[in-house]
Amino acid sequence: MKATGIVRRIDDLGRVVIPKEIRKTLRIREGTPMEIFTDRQGEIILKKYSSVGELNVFAREYAQALAENTGFTVCITDRDVVVAVSGTGEGDLAGKPVSPELETVLAGRERKVFSGTEREKVPVTVHQKEDFPRKIIQPIVSASDVIGAVILMGKEEKEAPGEKEQLLVRTAACFLGRQMEA
Repeated sequence: MKATGIVRRIDDLGRVVIPKEIRKTLRIREGTPMEIFTDRQGEIILKKYSSVGELNVFAREYAQALAENTGFTVCITDRDVVVAVSGTGEGDLAGKPVSPELETVLAGRERKVFSGTEREKVPVTVHQKEDFPRKIIQPIVSASDVIGAVILMGKEEKEAPGEKEQLLVRTAACFLGRQMEA
């Protein structure tokens, strides 16, 4: 653990304020779910809760199956990081924070299809090295909240996703969203 040098007091309701600098760095916003852990030394650990992260192994297998059957690179994200990747660029994407542009698409709650001709670029991660100009981004919705996305993407002209791929991505997102509700 890294010490911040910041000390806060607990108020009469048992609340502690997480400093703004830390919230900004860790992308913690109002309403962000936090998981609370304790250890034997009496430490309390707060961790951002990722409902999609709970399906980590399952999401990885789903991404792999989609990639194998479509030939595209597939990413599954939560609201903050790439949870699972299969295909080209796995090392560049896995576990990395999502880009502000992707956050904007997720906030719109609708599927976006990019054929590579648009000037608008939506990188998946903040410092993504490889460009995938052709992609489908389908938000994962669970209990009426956007909790992440299924993204299918390709680099080459011949890798333009069609209707079949859009249906597969929508089905994957619906399935993952329902798994979170169960």
